[in-house]
Amino acid sequence: MSSQAAVIQLCYENINGSCIKTSYSPGSRVILYFAFGFGALLAILGNLLVMISILHFKQLHSPANFLLASLACADFLVGATVMPFSMVRSVESCWYFGESYCKFHTCFDASFCYSSIFHLCFISIDRYIAVTDPLVYPTKFTLLVSGICIVFSWLLAITFSFSLFYTGANDDGLEELVSALTCVGGCQMAMNETWVLIDFLLFFIPTLVMVILYCKIFLVAKLQARKIESMNCKTESSSESYKARVSKRERKAAKTLGIAVIAFVISWFPYFIETIIDAFLGFITPTYIYEILSWFAYFNSAINPLIYAFFYPWFRRAIKLIVTGKVFSGHSSTIDLFSEQIKVLN
Repeated sequence: MSSQAAVIQLCYENINGSCIKTSYSPGSRVILYFAFGFGALLAILGNLLVMISILHFKQLHSPANFLLASLACADFLVGATVMPFSMVRSVESCWYFGESYCKFHTCFDASFCYSSIFHLCFISIDRYIAVTDPLVYPTKFTLLVSGICIVFSWLLAITFSFSLFYTGANDDGLEELVSALTCVGGCQMAMNETWVLIDFLLFFIPTLVMVILYCKIFLVAKLQARKIESMNCKTESSSESYKARVSKRERKAAKTLGIAVIAFVISWFPYFIETIIDAFLGFITPTYIYEILSWFAYFNSAINPLIYAFFYPWFRRAIKLIVTGKVFSGHSSTIDLFSEQIKVLN
């Protein structure tokens, strides 16, 4: 018995009621810290580049791109305020940042997740309008509409998350279980069955809207591609040629953002399914499963900049200008990013 007690490590050795610490070998700790740290760094730097690109270069000042910049802000904040602290919790199996920041951390986590969902939903609506009616689109999705979408995405996400966790509504009816599982050095918020279902619906309904809209987008894009092919066989007017170019550009943007939506769903769906199963089975999921699914979701914040870099030539050119410091030169904000040869707009 004494040998077994000797190997038990606590998060806080001199505090009664401390959580039990799970120890990893030094090699495993280094690998985990590197993997999680790299993900956090990629989320911070990658999304920072997206925000700087869109806000600095005037050519990128459009309602749709401002939505992208706001989405990048949510992902940036995940990398800056959530992932570093989760990294220590995951590797050390203890929470060393105090009970107050534990609640803040949970609220930040939920707020930025919901904000991303709402942003992606509005982006899918934007892309649907752009692809189905590209010539009228600029009059429908204006800067004002984009601003309303951004404010709604942030306000609803933050209000819901902070209200839920700071009123304690999330663990109503689970007082005995929470009391039994609570220990010093732990940071996991319990969600009762009612709120876990609401939580899932806030993820599922916007996701369903996105999937339906993108299915429609790709059907419309397929029809437009056929029309353009048939027009190429005939003499087309300048207006038809312009419409074809606009349609092609909007379809490409929709495809890129469709990939971002798929990546988001794949990253977050397992986590939300686990939370539902866990709530209805009495929170029996092992901690390491929860951590794996959480990090699978966190890494989504680092994926979007990689998708943009792969599919958007303008983003690659913007990165090059930012990294080389050319953005500090005069009139850099008017550089033409859509031209193969970068030039300053008059």
